[in-house]
Amino acid sequence: MFYDHQAIEKKWQKYWEDHQTYKTENDTTKPKFYVLDMFPYPSGAGLHVGHPLGYIASDIYARFKRHQGFNVLHPVGYDSFGLPAEQYAIQTGQHPAITTQENITRYEEQLRKIGFSFDWNREVRTSDPSYYKWTQWIFIQLFHSWYNKATDKAESIDTLIQFFEQNGTAGLSAVQSDALNFSAEEWKNASELDKQDILLNYRLAYRAETTVNWCPALGTVLANDEVKDGKSERGGFPVFQKKMMQWSMRITAYSERLLQGLDKIDWPQPLKDSQEYWIGKSQGASVKFEVPAAEHREEQEIVEVFTTRPDTIFGATFMVLAPENPLVEKITTPSQKTEVDQYIEETSKKTERDRMADVKNVSGAFTGSFAINPFTEKLIPIYISDYVLMGYGTGAVMAVPAHDERDHRFAKKFGLDIVNVIKNDIDIQEASYDSKDSVCVNSEFLNGLDYETAKTKIIDEIENRGIGHGTTNYRQRDAIFSRQRYWGEPVPVYYKDGMPYTLPVSALPLELPEVEKYLPTEDGDPPLGNAKNFAWDENNQKVVSTELIDHISVFPMELSTMPGWAGSSWYFLRYMDPKSEEVFADKKLCDYWGQVDLYIGGSEHATGHLLYSRFWNMFLKDRGYINHDEPFKKLINQGMILGMSAFVHILRPHFKVKDEENSYLSFSNSKYVLLKKSDINFINDNYQRLAEIKLQQVKPDLSSDLDQKILKYLERFKMIANHFGFEDFDYNLGYNTFNLHFQPNKHIDISFLKAATDELDLQKLKEKGNPEFADAVLLWENEKYITEREVEKMSKSKYNVVNPDDICEEYGADCLRLYEMFLGPLEQSKPWNTQGLSGVYGFLKKFYNLFFDGDKFNVSEEEPTKEELRVLHTLIKKVVSDIENFSFNTSVAQFMIAANEFQKLKTNKRKILEPFAILVSTYAPHIAEELWEKLGYSTSIEFEPFPVFDEKYLEQDAIQYPVSFNGKMRFKLELSADLSTKEIEEIAMKDERTISHLAGNSAKKIIIVPKKIINIVH
Repeated sequence: MFYDHQAIEKKWQKYWEDHQTYKTENDTTKPKFYVLDMFPYPSGAGLHVGHPLGYIASDIYARFKRHQGFNVLHPVGYDSFGLPAEQYAIQTGQHPAITTQENITRYEEQLRKIGFSFDWNREVRTSDPSYYKWTQWIFIQLFHSWYNKATDKAESIDTLIQFFEQNGTAGLSAVQSDALNFSAEEWKNASELDKQDILLNYRLAYRAETTVNWCPALGTVLANDEVKDGKSERGGFPVFQKKMMQWSMRITAYSERLLQGLDKIDWPQPLKDSQEYWIGKSQGASVKFEVPAAEHREEQEIVEVFTTRPDTIFGATFMVLAPENPLVEKITTPSQKTEVDQYIEETSKKTERDRMADVKNVSGAFTGSFAINPFTEKLIPIYISDYVLMGYGTGAVMAVPAHDERDHRFAKKFGLDIVNVIKNDIDIQEASYDSKDSVCVNSEFLNGLDYETAKTKIIDEIENRGIGHGTTNYRQRDAIFSRQRYWGEPVPVYYKDGMPYTLPVSALPLELPEVEKYLPTEDGDPPLGNAKNFAWDENNQKVVSTELIDHISVFPMELSTMPGWAGSSWYFLRYMDPKSEEVFADKKLCDYWGQVDLYIGGSEHATGHLLYSRFWNMFLKDRGYINHDEPFKKLINQGMILGMSAFVHILRPHFKVKDEENSYLSFSNSKYVLLKKSDINFINDNYQRLAEIKLQQVKPDLSSDLDQKILKYLERFKMIANHFGFEDFDYNLGYNTFNLHFQPNKHIDISFLKAATDELDLQKLKEKGNPEFADAVLLWENEKYITEREVEKMSKSKYNVVNPDDICEEYGADCLRLYEMFLGPLEQSKPWNTQGLSGVYGFLKKFYNLFFDGDKFNVSEEEPTKEELRVLHTLIKKVVSDIENFSFNTSVAQFMIAANEFQKLKTNKRKILEPFAILVSTYAPHIAEELWEKLGYSTSIEFEPFPVFDEKYLEQDAIQYPVSFNGKMRFKLELSADLSTKEIEEIAMKDERTISHLAGNSAKKIIIVPKKIINIVH
C-alpha cells in the first residue's frame, strides 16, 4: 500500500485542531504531569531542523504520560519582546509588533506541521498586554516587598513600616543596600520624601546608581550574556562600563536559598555547578582599614574589605580597589589623578566578564594614598586595578601577595613588599603559596596555629577591636532590571519629587505607547521619551499627554522598559490559568499543577533565565501566591543538531586591459573563479617559478611536469580573462608578484548542492546565490566542483540551515521526528545528515504495510503466536524503559527491529498491531492515528492505555545451546528451557555428535551454564 505521508499528516493535523484533541482541562481529580519547553523567541528566520529536537523529546514524553492516564499540561507560547525586532524597527520604521506577529505566525505554522501535541488554547505571548499586565503586577509586588532575614522570606513593605514606627532600625534584620541607623521617633518625624528614600534601601525592586554594560550604538544597557569580547552580541558594537541610575532586583536576598534549593531539584550537575559558581558563596570576615587624613583630604576614610583568608592579614602589604569604587575619587591625590582617570577610562571598555577571564595581564594605578594595616600598623599603598570588581564584596581587597597568585603578579609588577605568613619551603618572592594545610608564621598571636583555629581567633580579635566581623559573602550581584529600549514591558512607575511611585493595580496594564521613532531622544532619553501620551495624572488615575506634566498632579513616567528576562521568569505559571483577568493564575490551579515535572531546554540559560525564574518563584511563594519553592522539578539540557557546512574557494583576480594608447591598465573586479584548495596550494608553493615563466619570460622546460602544469594554469587564467572580456590576468600589480586574490573556505548555502551530494550546482548558485556569484566560473571547465564540508553549529550565517518544512514535504513530519531522535542521545550534539532520513522513511513504509495485503487493509482477529508476543513484549519493555530514561534513540532502533521481525513472521494480528501502533504513536503520531482509524476506531489513539509489559512472554520454551569442545563451538543442541543441569548433561553426552567428537575419550570436565552454554573439556 502506498504510504502517502503528505495526505495523512494534513488530515490528522486538521483533525487535532478541529477536535481540540490536545486541549487540557483542569481536571483536578486526575494525576497531573506538566511538560514544558523553554520559551522560544520567534526570530524572522523561522525554525531550522535543530530547533525541534527538544520539542520532539518533550512531546514524546507528554504523549507517553497521556497514554498512562495523566492529565498532561503541554503548552506553548512566545518570548516575544526582544532586541532583534526593535533593531529591525529602527532600520525599517516598521512597528516591532508587526514583525513579531509575522514571526509568530511563521513559527506556529512550522510547529503545527511537525505535529506537536501542544495545547494551543493556552498560548501566551510576553508582548501581549493581557500577559504583561501581570509581569507589571509582579514588579509592583516586588517594589512593595522587603526581605526579612529573621523570617528568611520576603514580606510586605507595610510590615517594615510598622517595624520602623515601633523600633526604628533597632533589632532590624533585613537585606539592604546600606546600613541605616535611626529611631522610631526619627522615622515618624521624617518627611514623606525621606521615608520613601529610606524604603528604597530595602525594597526588592529598587532604583540606584549601578555600573552597567552601556552600548552607545544600540542606546541601551546590555546584560552580561549579551556582551562578547567587549562588544554587543547583536551588531558587534563597542560596550562600555558606565554608572547609571537603574532599576534592580534584589536577587542577592535569595542567594542562600538559591544555593540550597539546588539539592532539591533533578537538574544536570554541570548546570547546578554553573549556578553555584555564579552565586559564589564564600565565608570570611569584613575588616575596616583606616585611610588617614592627608593634605588634599581633611577627614580620614575607611576602606572595608571582605576576605576569605583573614588568617593572612599580617601579610597584607597593599590594598586594591575596583576602578568604579566611589572611594577612588575621594582618596586619589592630585599628583595621581591623571594616571588614575586614564586607567578608569581604559577599564570602562571592558565588561566584568572580560575582567574576570583575563587572569594573566596585570595592570593598575597608584592612588597616592595609604591605609593602615590594623594588625601590623604599617602604612600600605592603595592601588586600583581591573581585577577587583565592584560587584563582589565591597569592591576592595587587602592584597596578600605571598599567598595569592594575582596579588603576587601585581606586587612583582609594581615592586611591592611580599611577606610570608604561612609556613612553606618555597621562595615566596618568586611564586605565591596558597594552602590551608599549613600553619601561620610571622603573624604574632597566630603563629603556629592551623588554618581553622587561626581563622576563628583572628575573627574574634577583629570583632573585639570593633574593626569588623565574621560574615558570609556572595559573588552574585543584584539583577539590573532597566533597558533603554522601546520593545519591552513598560515599568509601571511615575516620579514625584524625583521619587518613584508605582501605578495602582487598577491602571494595569500600562500599555506600550506609540512613538514616532524607536531611537533615543535628542536629549539621550530612552525611546519612550518620544511618546506624546506617557504621563501620569495622579488625581484622575490615568495616562495623559506629556504636555500636561506640571509636577503637581501630573508626573513623568519611567522611560526604561523591562529586560527580556522579565516576562520569561514566570510564564510557566501563566500557562496554568492563561485567560484569567483577575489574577496572574488561580491559586487552586497553581496548587494542582505545581512544579513543572519535566523542563527541556538549552544549558546557555543556566545563569540567566533559570536563576531569575527560581528567584521570582521563591518570591511569589514567600508572598503566599503559590505553594512551591522551585519551579522546575526535573530539567534536561538537549544537545545541539549541528549543520554540515559547505565551502568553496574563491579567486578574485585583477585583470589587464589595453587603453586607447595601447598601454596596459590594471582592472580591479568582482568576478569569482571557483577553484580547489589544491589549486591555491599549488600556486602559493610555486609562485617563483610562475613569475619566472610569465613575467621574466624564462623558457619553460617542457620535459618538466611542473613547468607543463604551470603552463596549463597560465593558459587557463588567460582563457578566463578573455571570457570576461579582458586581455589577461594582471600578474604584477604593486608588490604582489601574482595578483591572485584568494578567498579560501567561503561558506555557500547547502541548498546549492546537487541532491544529497557534495557536488556544487553551479547554475543554481549563479541564479539563486548572492549577486557576486552571478558570473562565477570554474577554474577548470567541465569539471565537477566538489565542495569541502565541515560540521559546525547550524546557523543562518553559515548557510548550513536545513528547513524542517522541506523535510516534512519530502519525508513527512513523522520521519523528521523519528530521525531527530534516532541521531543519538538527547543530551549530546550530533551532526545532521539528510541522507540518513531514507532509512527511517523505509521503516515507516514497512510499519504501514504491516496492516495491508497489497492495497487491501488486512488485519486478522487470530490469536498471536508465542514468537509474535515475544517480539511485541520485547519492544514494550524497551520503549517504556527508553522513554522513562530519555534514551529515545534506542527506541527508534527497536521499532525497526520489531518491524523487520513482524514482516518476517508475516504478522497481521490485531492483538499485535494495535499495541504496536500505540507504541509508535508517541514518536510518529500521524501514521499511528491513520492506522488506528483503519483499525475501526472513531476516537484518537492519543488517550489509549499504554501497552503493559508481561515478563512471561519473554520466557523461552526451548534453548539453543552452543556445545563446545575445549572452548571451540562444534554444534548447537535445542533443549527444553525447564531441564535441570543434570538432565542437560545426560542428553548432551548421549548425543551422537558428542560421541563422535570425543572419539572414545572420556570427558574430564563438563561445564554447563543454564540457558547459555555447554562446554566439554576432554
